[in-house]
Amino acid sequence: VQLQASGGGLVQAGKSLRLSCAASERTFSNGRTFSTTHWGWFRQAPGKERRFVAAIERSDRTWYSDSVKGRFTISRDNAESTVSLQMNNLEPEDTAVYYCAASFSGSLYYTGSYDYWGQGTQVTVSS
Repeated sequence: VQLQASGGGLVQAGKSLRLSCAASERTFSNGRTFSTTHWGWFRQAPGKERRFVAAIERSDRTWYSDSVKGRFTISRDNAESTVSLQMNNLEPEDTAVYYCAASFSGSLYYTGSYDYWGQGTQVTVSS
């Protein structure tokens, strides 16, 4: 299964972007399906480590980092095998490459819990 992230771009502070992540297949090699998998978004700014942004459990329970809580919303469409990240009121500090990822178990805050990663999409927010 390959993950394709899209929707990044250059925007001014205060504007919005919507990122999408599409899975090439509905079933992973271990038999798990898109709908029974947890999904997350991470971001990595230049010279910094990859950091947690948001996650959605297979139960649809969501989690957010403190820095994006109230501004970002993660959602999933099981029928389309896509997971999205709606980003509102963007700030220059949100500038980074954003990665989507799939997890089968473990804490969704940590990169080590994710088994599949997309290629990343660049988000640049100007002041």
